[in-house]
Amino acid sequence: MAFEYEPGRTLARREIWRGSVGQFGEEDILLPDGREFTLGILKHPGACAVVPLLADGRVVLLRQYRHAVRETLWEIPAGKLDHGEALEVCARRELREETGYAAGQLESLGSICVTPGYSDERIHLFLARELTAGAQALAANESIQCTQLPLTEAIRMAQSGEISDAKSVIALLRAGARCLSA
Repeated sequence: MAFEYEPGRTLARREIWRGSVGQFGEEDILLPDGREFTLGILKHPGACAVVPLLADGRVVLLRQYRHAVRETLWEIPAGKLDHGEALEVCARRELREETGYAAGQLESLGSICVTPGYSDERIHLFLARELTAGAQALAANESIQCTQLPLTEAIRMAQSGEISDAKSVIALLRAGARCLSA
């Protein structure tokens, strides 16, 4: 007999903390197999991330300090969705703010569940082409430097572990599969 999955159900939620990254709380849930359980869950509005691809095959990557891991990481531009904001609007906004570039063309690379063990956050990935240069508009809490590398080099860095940011690794590999196999 094949196992048929039925989604779990939240019976109750108690908010513990609300902040800039979302709301953390405990949820009493009913698992698909009928058992009840309490889980800590971070409710997150979601985010968009963009692989900016220049006409010559280079990508724009960021060097961004991330205090939570106390490292400066290689990343692609990304940011949280504002309430009610369309995915493409968010992707274009984050691309412009963090790199200064505007995209003439934006293609979906799908989405990813970031940490499904304790958060509902999804990051929607995009490939940006037909880029027009402009000026960065960084937030006060951002420390970002832009670098341009060949897409093939960025993919090598993602595969070797030099790029360790998960959204960036996945988006670069998906962009490479789309652009380099064509």
